[in-house]
Amino acid sequence: MFVSLFYELKRAGIPVSPTSFLRFQKALDRGLVYSMEDLYITARSVLVKSERFFDLYDQVFCYLFDGGELPDDGDLEKDFWAHALLQEWLENPKKLANALGEKEEVLNEMSRDELLDYFKKRLAEQKGRHDGGSKWIGTGGTSPVGHSGYHPGGMRVGGISSHKSALQVAGERRYQSYSGKGPLTRGSIGDAMSRLRNLVPRGSKDVLSVDKTIRQTIKNGGEIEIVFDHALVDRLKIILAIDNGGWSMEPYVCLVKALFDYSRAQFKDLKICFFHNTIYDCLWEDEQRFRKPLRIDDFSRYDPDTRLIIVGDASMAPYELMVPDGSIHAFERSGKPSIERLGFLAETFEHSVWLNPVARHAWDYTHTIRTIRQIFPMFELSLEGLEKATAHLMQ
Repeated sequence: MFVSLFYELKRAGIPVSPTSFLRFQKALDRGLVYSMEDLYITARSVLVKSERFFDLYDQVFCYLFDGGELPDDGDLEKDFWAHALLQEWLENPKKLANALGEKEEVLNEMSRDELLDYFKKRLAEQKGRHDGGSKWIGTGGTSPVGHSGYHPGGMRVGGISSHKSALQVAGERRYQSYSGKGPLTRGSIGDAMSRLRNLVPRGSKDVLSVDKTIRQTIKNGGEIEIVFDHALVDRLKIILAIDNGGWSMEPYVCLVKALFDYSRAQFKDLKICFFHNTIYDCLWEDEQRFRKPLRIDDFSRYDPDTRLIIVGDASMAPYELMVPDGSIHAFERSGKPSIERLGFLAETFEHSVWLNPVARHAWDYTHTIRTIRQIFPMFELSLEGLEKATAHLMQ
């Protein structure tokens, strides 16, 4: 049974190591597990290293010990979005009712559980893939539900459990808000990008270094020697370039705005600029892309340690990327194709990434996305993608 637990957790995508499984076996051998509750808590504490996998762990636990079905990714997504719709209903019932084409009075008469069932049935009505639109779940459009979409606010499923069995606690699935499968919110963006730091020593040595003090004291045979060190200052510099034009970016406006707002509030040395589809000879400091141009050639004067983050769907006509003077704007004429300018930026800034709000599984269907991926490391604009992009930028 416990070997099955190890393999089912691995099969579900939880990174369980053989070392942690041996540690779990040692806990069993020492008699630390007396009940199902002990088993649930011990296995989760030893085998699961991140809270983002707690929800998936609960489902596997119910599957093994309660005979429940382990849902596929589609079921997981529908269940998540049903709770997301419920949260949206509690915050703005009129807006959601209009978006779903339903009367607010009808939804008002339903209880919480009835609303969840209704939302799940509504999501289940769609049998196939859908791109764009305002009603169905899909990869684009303005629907309040959808893959790679945006939904305001974090979700918390279930309440506080008291004196319940482990299976009941697992069945409540209280950890959905920690999952990496959900939509981006301001909070999750903050968690993902909080690792962007470039700490360097600065000023006089006036900060107590506990580690160095302990190390030096040990070297002195126990005679205390207090060691001071420089204060660490965050010298991180970021250029955030955002594609803010064209109909193809409209479905991702809220998502990109959340990233924009967080970045502006969090980073001290931040330059935000804008472009449309791709980058030619200029980026623009004004959102209208008309008054304040920044010439790409001048970027060679910037600190090469600057982190360059480009946000856009990378979807356009191939000639816009490959042909000299391929811009659809008449005033952008330099005789050089955009692909050369992107290559220049990639060479200038060693730490650079392209964040794409388009779902990763759709990238191979667009020629320009495939081409730009050969120039910049590209990551999906999702929680998991942001974390990978952050790790890459800090290498």
